[in-house]
Amino acid sequence: MASVLRSRASSIVSPSAVRRRLPLVGAFCVLSFGLSNLCSSFLLTSKTGCAQSLCFAPLLRSKFRGNQTPSRSIHSVKMEATDKTVPSIVVYVTVPNKEAGKKLAESIIKEKLAACVNRVPGVESVYWWDGKVQTDSEELLIIKTRASLLEALTEHVKTNHEYELPEVISLPITGGNLEYLEWIKNSTRN
Repeated sequence: MASVLRSRASSIVSPSAVRRRLPLVGAFCVLSFGLSNLCSSFLLTSKTGCAQSLCFAPLLRSKFRGNQTPSRSIHSVKMEATDKTVPSIVVYVTVPNKEAGKKLAESIIKEKLAACVNRVPGVESVYWWDGKVQTDSEELLIIKTRASLLEALTEHVKTNHEYELPEVISLPITGGNLEYLEWIKNSTRN
């Protein structure tokens, strides 16, 4: 009986499939919840949400302190509008398949509603719809854009999406590589 259960379990989820998906799940959690929310018990009083606020950060800094210069130190960048950047967001949109994802991603970029759209295949969504639990295989679009374009992006997705109620949710970008944030500004419409 145990061998039958093991063979059924291995046919449902293979160890290689789990190994391939775990990094994606971890990255998705960090993007969705942020490092500070995932590790709230490890934060110091500064609560900046960056690596400096973790209790083990002094241990990491001590390893590299000898050759670290002030220009190479770790710091957090607050996402506020400057002459080179604008408040930016990450938007999640799910689509039913690869073809729909490619078509929607390309139309978003052509309209300059976003600087970049990452297409993540193999997402399994479990959700409540029509009074019961549904499960579907989908593709996730991770869209980087200006916060000011959220309304126009949402309307574009609703107009060009085949779902009755498409997912469009946004998360603020609170910091990052300034050159990349400048690129978001320069690659999108005003």
